[in-house]
This record gives sequence, C-alpha cells and structure tokens, in this order.
Amino acid sequence: MPYGSTNIDATVRLKAFEWLEEQCTIYGETLPRTILEKGFLYNETRVPLIGPQGIFIPKVMGKIPLSITTSPNSPYDDEHSSDGFLMYKYRGTDPHHRENAGLREAMLKKIPLIYLSGVVPGKYLPSWPVYIVRDDPSTLTFTVAVDEKHHTIASHGEPVCYDAPVPDEDSKRKYLTIETRQRLHQQRFRERVIAAYREQCAMCQLRHPELLDATHIIPDNEPQGDPVVPNGIALCKLHHAAFDRFIVGIRPDYIIHVRSDILEEEDGPMLDHGLKRLDGQKLILPRTSAHLPDPERLEMRYSKFKSYMVN
Repeated sequence: MPYGSTNIDATVRLKAFEWLEEQCTIYGETLPRTILEKGFLYNETRVPLIGPQGIFIPKVMGKIPLSITTSPNSPYDDEHSSDGFLMYKYRGTDPHHRENAGLREAMLKKIPLIYLSGVVPGKYLPSWPVYIVRDDPSTLTFTVAVDEKHHTIASHGEPVCYDAPVPDEDSKRKYLTIETRQRLHQQRFRERVIAAYREQCAMCQLRHPELLDATHIIPDNEPQGDPVVPNGIALCKLHHAAFDRFIVGIRPDYIIHVRSDILEEEDGPMLDHGLKRLDGQKLILPRTSAHLPDPERLEMRYSKFKSYMVN
C-alpha cells in the first residue's frame, strides 16, 4: 500500500515538505543549518528537520526517520552508486540499530524522506521526497532514489500525500537522482565562490547573498570550465548578466572594461551608475591568493570580450 495520510507521522512529514518549499523560496536552493534546526511548529511542538546524527527522527514522530543528512566533507563520489543512485551509510555497524531499522521500515512501507546534502559547513541542499530502494547489510549501506514532487489530495480534506514510486518509474528516478548530484555540484561551487568574495559582488559590493551568483569565467561546458574558485567570480544578477553577454569584460590584471557602445549610450541613471561607472575600476578580490581569479582564464575570456567591442 502507498504511504497514507491518516496518522501524525504522515501529517508531520508532509508539513515538513511544504515548509521546505517555503524556505527554499525565501533562502534559495541551499538552507542554513540554523533554519533546519529550528524547523516548524506542529500543535505547538517544535519539529526540527536535522539533528546531531545523520539519520534523524524528531520526537513528535514514531520510529521512521524524517531526514537523512550527509556532511559537506564526505568524499563526493562515494555518495553515489554506479547506476546513479545515492548510497547512504548505516548508523554504525549494527544493522538493527533503531535508526537503521527505521530506514529499513521506510523502505518496506515506501515512506518518503528528506535528503539533506552538505554543501559547505552550515549549509545544506534539501531534496524531497526521496525513498530507500535497497538495503545491503554486507556493505552497511542503503540505496536512495529521488522522486518527483507529485502528490494527490484526498477529497475529504486530508493532508497532501506524496505517492510512492512505482517500478516502471525507475529510469525517471535515476534521472532525478543524477540531477540532484549535479545540483549539489553547482551549489558547492556557488557557496565556495561567494564565501571567497566575502558575500559581496566583486564589481559593485552588493552584500545580499540571495542576489549574488557564482559566475564562471570559462563556462562549465567548455575546456578549463572547472567548478573551482579560481574559475569563479561573485557577481550580482545585473553584473553576472552583463559579464555573460560581453557587456563588461575583465582583464587579467583585474581591471573592468565596459563595451564602448555601452559607454556611448544615453539611458538614464541605472546605466550610468550600474554599468558605465565600472569602466576602468579594479575588481574586488578575495583575500586568499589561492582564490584569486585565474589570469589565464581571464585572458581567454577577455579575448572574446574584445571581439564584441564596437570600433
């Protein structure tokens, strides 16, 4: 039987999914640990989504975990199986530990969970619903699949219930799980770049992380487009778009240039203050030399920028 919506566990679990949706709207794809620890209220009882251990069961719930968490320091490739699914280690070495038993019961009953992937210390990428699809006591691991956020609503007003995956959706779940891995990859790059630039735009010093992007110097689909900090620059949405579209360029000595036709254009204060004033200014740089933008990559990018210059 698919997981139902007639008990406290189901109600809290589905409220957690809704709460995560709201928090991601506010904070973006990655959530601070402090927010996850605070959680939400259910009947005046605080329900956190994360605890000191990787497998977490809130007190208000029964024996089945609400979430599983990986550390940002985990070896990235070790978290995934050869067929693209997530591999999650047991708590300790006892297959019958209550937390391992809880995940096993979630597998048997097809109960959805939350997967919290550590991006950087203190920040997590949530994925939900996820399901335990295999249990291997010989390697002390569970296999985890990400599923679609589809749901049904009972006609009598019961809480929203996520449907359990069915066998013919296996390829779809593999795709979604691999996509989750890619999102984690992207978010780790973003958080590390923005931290290197002290959570400010390297061109205008805007200090709202929710309005900042980790901009690739060399796009990630090109050679040397590796997701490493020296190939990234923290830019606000405006200056990211301007850099991507070759409206502004950055020389290898970190001097910003604005395209000549833009400098000649007359279009009010936003153009003047937002773009034209950047011409000739120096990029705001990370304090750590290992995080500085790679001059070789900047030279490659600046050569393309010059081809867009209007003589």
